[in-house]
Amino acid sequence: MDWNVLLRDFLECNSTDRLLQDAGTMLGCPLMVVDDTFHVIASYVPEGFHDGAFDAALTRGEITYEAISALHWDLMPDPTAGVFQLVEDSGYTRRFSCLANGGMRVGYLICVDVNENLAQVPQEQFHGLEALLAKQILCQDGRNRAYGTTVEEVLANLLDGKFSEPGAFYVQAMTTDLAQDQPERLALINLGLYHSFNFRDDALKQALNQAFGGAHPFLYRGEVLLLLKKSHPLAALDTLAQQYRLRVVVSDQFSDLYLLPQHYHAAREVMEYLLPLTGPLVTYTEQFRTLLLMHQLAQRPVLTDPRIRKLAAYDREQHTQFCLTLYTYLICHHSVQETCARLFTHRNTILYRLRKLRDDFALPLDDPDQTVPLLLSSGLMLLQNHQDRLFVQAFHLEQAPGREGWNLQEP
Repeated sequence: MDWNVLLRDFLECNSTDRLLQDAGTMLGCPLMVVDDTFHVIASYVPEGFHDGAFDAALTRGEITYEAISALHWDLMPDPTAGVFQLVEDSGYTRRFSCLANGGMRVGYLICVDVNENLAQVPQEQFHGLEALLAKQILCQDGRNRAYGTTVEEVLANLLDGKFSEPGAFYVQAMTTDLAQDQPERLALINLGLYHSFNFRDDALKQALNQAFGGAHPFLYRGEVLLLLKKSHPLAALDTLAQQYRLRVVVSDQFSDLYLLPQHYHAAREVMEYLLPLTGPLVTYTEQFRTLLLMHQLAQRPVLTDPRIRKLAAYDREQHTQFCLTLYTYLICHHSVQETCARLFTHRNTILYRLRKLRDDFALPLDDPDQTVPLLLSSGLMLLQNHQDRLFVQAFHLEQAPGREGWNLQEP
């Protein structure tokens, strides 16, 4: 590549158009740049080039969920590397790569490998071009889209933390359809399992719009976000999840849209935990609230009661269940009957374990001041032993063979 030409384009032009045209001429292939919501920013199309999926994306102004799902960004070991992906609705392989600046993803570069030679281009050449394009997008965004004028732009800027205070957000929201909407939940949809051979039409987006009118489905960092109203049928999410193989996390209810980033990050944390699981699913952050809190506490293992650490070590060595019995007994408010029922264990066995906890391990089970420390410490030891299911509400998980953690049972 002629870097003198590309640097001149970067310094002299206020948009990505000329930079992309010169880069495409040097690489000898069509190029497309999309922003972080997958809308087309710029493109280079050599004379005489025609491709159904490429042309459809330019006409629509965005790439489809189908194209995004094929990338499997959440499974990539190195998101900065280029990925070659065959598009079944086209005769050409694409090279997809992220455009990032300062650790923040701002868009994507899509190169159509018409001559089947892009794999021979040194990675350093692509990384240099990607760095220039990322800088150009940031500069262009700062000049032209400080806050945004569409629902997608306003919400993306809110999630990116570009509004310093609520008033600025509400002013922008009032210029969009958000002014009339009263969403109360966020649905986060992961596309890692979703796959379709149709790269020209957005089948999933059409289905979401039909099932959840006014939910404003939009792409953010490779996942689909929906703003759900009270009138939206949440049961439809289960149907769509099975039909399109989606993993969906629904946030807690909220009344102030400015708090959306908090609910997004909670849902994203649940999704991150669920990504290794197999099969489509729909779940709610409230089902995982206790588990997420326990994971936060687990980052401070030194705070665990040393008596419980000793008890957990005994369980591991002797293959006993004293930690589990202690935890269950405490959450059952010291009810022996309920503890037996939860553990499916005979009353005499539970009484024996409780007596041993008191006498041999010197645990003050009846001291109300010790209930919370013992409960949290025993819970953390169980979590350390991968007993995640104890802290998840109404969500079926089973032990994953050959790996630590839990696996979702296939429907």
